Order: sequence, then structure tokens, then C-alpha cells
Amino acid sequence: MSDATTDTPSNTSGGQTIRPEEAAHFGRLARDWWDPKGSSAMLHKLNPVRLQFLRDAIDVHWSGDIRNARPLAGKSALDVGCGAGLLCEPLARMGAQVTGVDAAPENVAAASVHAEGVGLDIRYMAGEIGSLDIGTFDLVTAMEVIEHVADKAAFVRELAARLADDGLMVLSTPNRTPQSRLLMIGAAEGLGMIPKGTHHWDDFITPDELRDLLSEAGLSMGEPRGIGFSPMKGLHLGDDTALNYIVTARKA
Repeated sequence: MSDATTDTPSNTSGGQTIRPEEAAHFGRLARDWWDPKGSSAMLHKLNPVRLQFLRDAIDVHWSGDIRNARPLAGKSALDVGCGAGLLCEPLARMGAQVTGVDAAPENVAAASVHAEGVGLDIRYMAGEIGSLDIGTFDLVTAMEVIEHVADKAAFVRELAARLADDGLMVLSTPNRTPQSRLLMIGAAEGLGMIPKGTHHWDDFITPDELRDLLSEAGLSMGEPRGIGFSPMKGLHLGDDTALNYIVTARKA
């Protein structure tokens, strides 16, 4: 890859978005997904940052009251690539009727057990999002997922097809920059902060590339916010998108 800022990741799967090897990798992590000191420890640190952005986006989109603990009451939410439910459970506590979809059956099983244990009614399903007849949703999320799919354009089209006309979509993903290669692949995976093999830098996607994919699917992307890291702040929202970023999208 000659230019990290302009080359587009390959989309050659013909519409099939799940990569079996990716599903198998994350399925092997299912057993300790909910352990904040286990293999998914970084996700536990990342989740509050994503939720901060998500709550703000929800309040803006639906003109909500920031004091309302259940801003998604009466609304439906779909989390694609849900893992073992780290995002689904907060969405349910915000009042949403939640569906979580994941490529790995092991993750869906772990998610279902955990939700039942904490008294949350969440529908979990395993499989290809395009093959599931699940209707449309007020909120669609796909956090740290698009970099793992085989055909990014097909994946975004399927997300768009699940979004209600007046709905809100939120996505987060690593940016394809020298910084992300150094920190996320070299440092984080090299030092064991993220399981080896979790990320493939060539599959990271830039904000401009994501904007184009969303536009082709009939969606308008909001201004991306960066998710950065510093020793003082840890993971945090900011203006620097070089490492990771999170965005909203709506039907154009």
C-alpha cells in the first residue's frame, strides 16, 4: 500500500461481509469478554468513551433531556458486531428494545447468559446481518466492526437497510494512519494490551473513505470525533482522529 491516507481497503467478497477467520478469532475471546482485566480489557476502557459520544448524539438527534436516564424509551436499537453485549446492555438500560447481532455464535451465547444474569431482556442473534429478517431500528450501532468485514460497501448498505427513515446510526473504527499502525498494531498488540491478530492495518478505513461509503448507501455522515489516548487522560474524545474515530450518520 503506497499511500496510507488515500488507498482504499479491498472490497472483493461479492457482498458476503463475515470473514470466518475473524469470527473465529473473536469467538475464542467470548469466555472472558466480560472480565475487565481479561483479553477484552481495552474494550472495557473504550466503552465509556463510546457511550459518552452516543448519549450526546441521542440527545441531539431526538432533542432529548440530558437529565433523562432512559432517553431511548420506546425506541428500538440494533448493535451489529455486538460481541458479548458490552454496548447492548447500556442501550437496554437507556430504555431501548435491543437486538444484538454477531458473527460468532460463542459471543451471542456469552451475551445471552450475561444479560439474563443481570435481568436484561435483549434479543441476540448470530449470523450475517444481510440474511436476518429483523426489520428496521431507530438506532443502529456498529462499533469497531467495519475494519473486520470482508466487503465494507456491502456492510454499510446492510446497515443502512436496517435504519429507520428518521433513525440515527453511530459507527466507530480505527483510522488508517502511521499513528494507528504504530500504536494499535505495534504497541498495543505487541505488548499484549490487545490480543494478537485482532487488527489488520490494511483494513482500517479513513474518515473520507467512510464518508464515501455512507454516501453511496444514502447516508449523510456527521463530523467525526477522535478517540485518542494519553497517559494522563487514558482513552478520551477529542479532535485528533489519527488513532480512532466515531461518527454519526443519518439518511440523506
